[in-house]
Amino acid sequence: MSLFNVYPLNPIAITKAAGSRVWDDKGQEYLDMYGGHAVISIGHTHPHWVKRIEDQLHAMAFYSNSVIMPIQAQLANAINDVSGKKDFQLFLCNSGAEANENALKLASFHTGRKKIISFKKAFHGRTSLAVAATDNASIIAPVNETDNIIFLPFNDIAALKNCFATESNEIAAVIIEGIQGVAGIYKASVPFLQAIRKCCDDAGAIYIADSVQCGYGRTGHFFSHDIAGVNADIYSMAKGMGNGFPIGAILIAPHIQAKFGLLGTTFGGNPLACAAALAVIEVIQKENLIATAVEKGSYLIDALKNTVGVKIVRGRGLMIGFEMETGLEELRKVLLSDYKVFTGEAKPNVIRLLPSLAITMEDINLFLNRLNAAIQQLKQTHS
Repeated sequence: MSLFNVYPLNPIAITKAAGSRVWDDKGQEYLDMYGGHAVISIGHTHPHWVKRIEDQLHAMAFYSNSVIMPIQAQLANAINDVSGKKDFQLFLCNSGAEANENALKLASFHTGRKKIISFKKAFHGRTSLAVAATDNASIIAPVNETDNIIFLPFNDIAALKNCFATESNEIAAVIIEGIQGVAGIYKASVPFLQAIRKCCDDAGAIYIADSVQCGYGRTGHFFSHDIAGVNADIYSMAKGMGNGFPIGAILIAPHIQAKFGLLGTTFGGNPLACAAALAVIEVIQKENLIATAVEKGSYLIDALKNTVGVKIVRGRGLMIGFEMETGLEELRKVLLSDYKVFTGEAKPNVIRLLPSLAITMEDINLFLNRLNAAIQQLKQTHS
């Protein structure tokens, strides 16, 4: 039986990982500056994370959500402590798409409305409603097509206000990434996020902060949206939440009431996932990773801005994208093949960096050295 081929694969088989390094089946070491799409938040196979999961596995791996799970309450308290969302409620699921799916569904239940505002170049997941709210027609199947999604220009306050002026009675929610990742690392402005909050308040709509990639301390706030100084009604989380163990969640404001049967999940909040997520928060707090993400990110961004060949740098904390000058379009491929560095991309010409929050300054400088060497190699090739 063959695998269903849905990704263009690099011909590399990774079999071992630790910190910000990974190794293939031939023993070749690579520097990981991408963390599997921002998933690796505290470093590959962090010892505390491994032990937390091992201990839980010896105690109990799974039982259904029809009984009390004390570890779920422990996780809820830990997230409340680190996020500052003291009165919010936690619903646990398994992925970012599932988190956004439940957020959108809950907003519709709460308001009794159907329309969702999303934004150009948004990515919210690949499941039914999440993919409908994603601005990429190539991944939206006919069954997912709906007239209930309104796509507006990103960071355009006038367009937002105009839409609410004409559609306010129909709008259930606005969903927005604090920093658009797949689009190429574009930050939502503080005035724009504040305008979303006001428009939602005035219309009785729900503000959904998609924090799947840009959350969990990556930008210097636990949720990147918090830079605007206003709360969303629902925050979606996944990726860095489990450091590689599948888990997702939404944080729900207290004015949104729960009802039996409103949402549900079989595997969401299972004990192993909760143990992994608790370990992540414990390491983030103990190692002060949110603050150091700002320091390391600022250092990396400044260095990139002063790198010959780099045209534009965007980002905050350790969520960074940079565009290259003409003639350096093959840089990402060269970094991987010749300099053994994993990075991400965004079409057409953006390299994305989403390393572990625990990455060392030594590894950041190693990346910068290899980047400069790769740029010089490409320049010599084209000269």
